Amino acid sequence: MRIILPSLGVSDSMHQSLCLKVSKALGEKAIIISNRLGILDRELEIQKEDIFICIPLTRELSTREEEEMGEELPDYTILKCDFNERKKKKSLIQLLDEKLPSHLLASLPRSMDLVGDIAVIELSPELEAHTTIVGKAILETNKNVRTVLAKAGAISGTYRLRKLRFVAGERKTVTVHKEHGCLYQVDLAEAYFSPRLSHEHERVASLAENGETVLDLFAGVGPFAILIAKTHQHIKVHAVDANPRAVEFLEKNIRLNRVEDKVRPILGDARQVVTERIPAVADRVIMNLPEKALEFVDAACKAIRPDGGMVHFYGFITASDSLKDMKLRFTEAVEKHGRKVDAILSSKLVRATAPYQWQAVLDVKIH
Repeated sequence: MRIILPSLGVSDSMHQSLCLKVSKALGEKAIIISNRLGILDRELEIQKEDIFICIPLTRELSTREEEEMGEELPDYTILKCDFNERKKKKSLIQLLDEKLPSHLLASLPRSMDLVGDIAVIELSPELEAHTTIVGKAILETNKNVRTVLAKAGAISGTYRLRKLRFVAGERKTVTVHKEHGCLYQVDLAEAYFSPRLSHEHERVASLAENGETVLDLFAGVGPFAILIAKTHQHIKVHAVDANPRAVEFLEKNIRLNRVEDKVRPILGDARQVVTERIPAVADRVIMNLPEKALEFVDAACKAIRPDGGMVHFYGFITASDSLKDMKLRFTEAVEKHGRKVDAILSSKLVRATAPYQWQAVLDVKIH
């Protein structure tokens, strides 16, 4: 059914437009059809009233479009309605344009790490006096963020932790992060986690094969180990970490993702765990501890099966360094511990971690 009613009165704050009125039950289908026909007015907000939904249109329907609409919608009405303008989302700079001195706008964070509903930002010294204003603006421009934290130091220590300070929102450091269909509970103040390694988690998981035994030497809360287990039906993963709090969350995440039969969490020093509990069992070893991974090459060599296996080795390089130098250091360390590098299948930069410093990865076949 198609009816066009006379124009209704419109206030200065409203905009009058042609409207497609259908029952709420048909609302989603009507929006999809309107979008497909190119007649959905995206500048105006869709209105709801009682059991109906009113969809703003940019123009009248052609005869062909009326027929198509009628075939898919058993009952609809076209009339003229009043609509509010769709609120356009402001950027952080636009929101702070009138709240901060203009010379400070260039110092605003250009990116942030989103872990669950927590945003972790890096604030320049120039913005210290305006921390709360910036934090509240980030909350306003990112509806899924409930907490804003600022970096208060570099990642350091045995457990790879970073000092964080509260900026705005809820006072918390614990959240649940979703990545590649997996859920990870994490406390950013007590366990290492980086959303910037999302692609690496997926890449390494895609390289693992059914039937393998995988050793994640520095597992943290489990982003490598759990994704590997979730994406392979027949696989065993030993997930080791020295941080008790990280292993607590690792155990929770194993249950949360229902991979208890595939992932074995182990608390302890990587070298000691390999020597005492799992020597010569691994087809694949993950070494994501770029600060110190070279010191644990002996553990990886001892963990790999006698007939060889794969190692994913992560390290740092600087402007004065190169991937070639990193390959040489790793190869020498492997030979020092009685093994041989059969082939370096891949080497690449993963991400920038500081000015003139990058995290890099080697995929190495060890004989």
